[in-house]
Amino acid sequence: MGEVLLVLAGDVMTGRGVDQVMVSPVPPRLEEEHVKDARTYVELAERVNGTIPSPVGAEWIWGDALDVMRRAGPSVRVMNLETSVTWSEERAPGKGIHYRMSPDNVACLRVAGVDVWALANNHVLDHGVPGLLETVDTLHESGLRVCGAGADRSAAWTPAVVDHPAGRVRVLSVAHGSSGVPAGWAAGGSRPGVALLPDLGDRTAEDVAERLAGAAAPGDVLVVSVHWGSNWGFRVPAEQVRFAHRLVDSGVDVIHGHSSHHPRPVEVYHDRPVLYGCGDLVDDYEGIRGCEGFRDDLRLLHMVRLDAEGRLLTLTAVPFQARRLRLWLAGREDTDWLVDTLAEPCQGFGTTVGRQLDGTLAFARDGTSRGDPAR
Repeated sequence: MGEVLLVLAGDVMTGRGVDQVMVSPVPPRLEEEHVKDARTYVELAERVNGTIPSPVGAEWIWGDALDVMRRAGPSVRVMNLETSVTWSEERAPGKGIHYRMSPDNVACLRVAGVDVWALANNHVLDHGVPGLLETVDTLHESGLRVCGAGADRSAAWTPAVVDHPAGRVRVLSVAHGSSGVPAGWAAGGSRPGVALLPDLGDRTAEDVAERLAGAAAPGDVLVVSVHWGSNWGFRVPAEQVRFAHRLVDSGVDVIHGHSSHHPRPVEVYHDRPVLYGCGDLVDDYEGIRGCEGFRDDLRLLHMVRLDAEGRLLTLTAVPFQARRLRLWLAGREDTDWLVDTLAEPCQGFGTTVGRQLDGTLAFARDGTSRGDPAR
């Protein structure tokens, strides 16, 4: 097996306002506390960044990210799809927000060329079991590879396998309750649901690694895509750090974390990359007030290059800014803000971050961890 490039992103949330600007959206009715019509999120985005030429084409939401991914060359792309793809009007009880996009708009997912869509998250069952099953069926029928959710426990916990010119990549999508996944969403023997971790203990980490590596061949790259943690803040709980380390110690090559709405620290542990929170890539949060200090309009597309043994060679990230429900390459000032903001939390993991001449962020191990990155 030769070198492998993984292109990793966090949450892709194509429901609500994003769905509404496309050709065939679902009905806009919402049951949120403050917003009752999904088109309100379009209006908020237009208020701060200008008119959106709806209906938009399938490529619109990706913007400059499509060119970046095309120029990257042969790669395996993995992202978290945090919405249901369904016409189901059923609403999961006890939730304040429900995400769904129209199955007729699935072309916006196909056009990105993503190899694996992770589905173990806290929104894939927003529209009930019918919505989950329609989501999985729609994606499968569209030729899209998924993992992390399905019609039963076996389907939810089966890794996705991607053949690559340099070898194979195996991806297992799991979620933890800290991201807001209800316990009742766990897939059972014959019960539809998601691959939900019972805890973040050592034994669970070993079980996850064993399930991922069960049918692996020597040289396969093993990726755990995990939806965990809160939406805001840079602190990584000690139990998440321990769980990530245990996964690597058990043979996993890459930890692809997500759930936070902005990027969180990066660690290189035993020559393996741990992305504790990739942040959102696509959403409809423009114009929503309250957490502006985290600059959730700035998004990262992570480029992870591994050698033939699964060891990290380089870890870079291309910065974008979300405007008019589209991704635009970030300018120098915004990129410098990201570097300055991530520098301290990354330093706690012995990782440096800097801006390269081409405008990308580069992460590297410097070996000076303070010893307690969770504080």
